[in-house]
Amino acid sequence: MGPLIPQGIITGEWDFVIALLLGIAFGFILEASGFSSSRNITGAFYGYNFVVLRVFLTAVLVAMIGLLYFNYFGWIDMDMLYILPTYTTPMIVGAIIMGFGFVIGGFCPGTSYTGIAIGKIDAMVFTGGLFLGIFIFSEAFPLFSDFYYSDNLGNVTVSDVLGVSDEVFTMIMVVVGLTAFWATWIIEKRVRKNINPYKFE
Repeated sequence: MGPLIPQGIITGEWDFVIALLLGIAFGFILEASGFSSSRNITGAFYGYNFVVLRVFLTAVLVAMIGLLYFNYFGWIDMDMLYILPTYTTPMIVGAIIMGFGFVIGGFCPGTSYTGIAIGKIDAMVFTGGLFLGIFIFSEAFPLFSDFYYSDNLGNVTVSDVLGVSDEVFTMIMVVVGLTAFWATWIIEKRVRKNINPYKFE
């Protein structure tokens, strides 16, 4: 059955409508999860709040398991799903830059808009810096375009690289996820015992 647009079940004109609806739903979930607060987001780096890790890891696991079931029942053709090309070194460098921006600014691009929606000034400042960074990156792109497209592994998944099936990799991720939930709960509990309880109210 799916994916719907590539198989012609619905037309490509629905792209932006679907994107808008998903964006609204995603923003609502981010706000409901407390992601409009920079304290909640940076808490993972200081050990007192791992809500970001738990929510996103839960989303990843649900999506992975859901896709496997959809594929098994013939509701989606996973071979038709788009896989972003992997550029190893540029992605590692980008992840490091993103990580520093995350912990220093207290937001990522998505959560900054959630903060703007409820009137947070720090989110507005962060987003201003985001647009400035995009402008500088775009203007300077010819200088490092070769690096940007280096170490291209093609359209591969982690299971392809590891040489295991999607089912086995999903099971590994479930075990990793449950372990992470338990470990972060222990860390969070110990850290919160040694800090001012009124700090996070």
